[in-house]
Amino acid sequence: MTPRSIAWFNGQWDEPSQLSLPLSDRGLQLADGLFETVLLLDGRPRLLEAHLQRWHQSAALLAMAPPPEAGTLEPLIHEAVVRAGLEHGSGALRLNWSRGDGAGRGIALPDSQHPHRFWLQLSPHTPSFSPQTAIVSRQERRNSASLLSRCKTFAYGQAVQARLEAQRAGADEALLLASGGELCCASTANLLIQRQGRWLTPALSSGCLPGVMRARLLEQGLAQEANLAPQPQGGDSWLLINSLGCRPLSSVDGIPLTPHPNAEALWRSLL
Repeated sequence: MTPRSIAWFNGQWDEPSQLSLPLSDRGLQLADGLFETVLLLDGRPRLLEAHLQRWHQSAALLAMAPPPEAGTLEPLIHEAVVRAGLEHGSGALRLNWSRGDGAGRGIALPDSQHPHRFWLQLSPHTPSFSPQTAIVSRQERRNSASLLSRCKTFAYGQAVQARLEAQRAGADEALLLASGGELCCASTANLLIQRQGRWLTPALSSGCLPGVMRARLLEQGLAQEANLAPQPQGGDSWLLINSLGCRPLSSVDGIPLTPHPNAEALWRSLL
C-alpha cells in the first residue's frame, strides 16, 4: 500500500480534504485550540507521553477542558497508521483540540460544560536534517509574557509572516526575538547554539515554546538555558530542532556558520 494522508473526525475516516468542521467551531473562527505534532517512526509514535503531557498542561493553562487521554487515542492512532500504510514508515501525527462551538457571535466564552472538539491527521513525513539559511525577523517578535507563547495553539499567523519575511530576504527560515530583544526561537522550531563546547537554548521566559525535544536535551543535561544575543559568535554552531527533525544553520543574516556535522545523531539520541 502506498503511504497516504488520513484523518479522523467524529467517528469518520477519510482523506483530510474530505472531512470538514462546523463553521461555528472556535478553532476555525478564532484559532481557539491546541495541537500536538507527534513523530511516527517505524510505524510507532515517539515520545507520545511527553506530547500528551504538554497538551494537557496547555489546556489547563488556557482554561480548556482536558484533551483525550492516551487510552482513547492509542487505538485511533494504531488504526490511522494502518489506514495510512505507515506500519513500517515515518509520518507526522497531528492531534487537534478545539474549544468547540462558540456562545453566539464574537469571542464570548461558552460555559465550562460546553463540548470541545477533537480530530487527528496522519501524513507521511521524512525527518529533515539538511542545512538552512536564516534571518532574524525585523517585523515579528514573541510575546514573552503571553500565556499563548507557552502553548502550541492553532494561531500560527506570526510564524507564517516570519517565514514570508525570510523568503523575501532569500533565506529559508526566520528567527524570532523575545520581547526584550534576545533570541527566542525559529518559526516552527526551538533554537540550539553550541558555543565553547556547550549547547545553549533560550529560556522559557523568552516566550519560546516548551518543545518536547528541547525538554529532552535539558533533562539529559545535554543543554542549558541562557540569554542569547542575536549575533553569532566565532565558532558557533546553530541548530533548529523539533519533533520532526533537526536543521543546522549555515548562516544567520548572511553571517556564515559552520553547520554541525552530528545534528541527526543528536536528534535521534533524544527519541
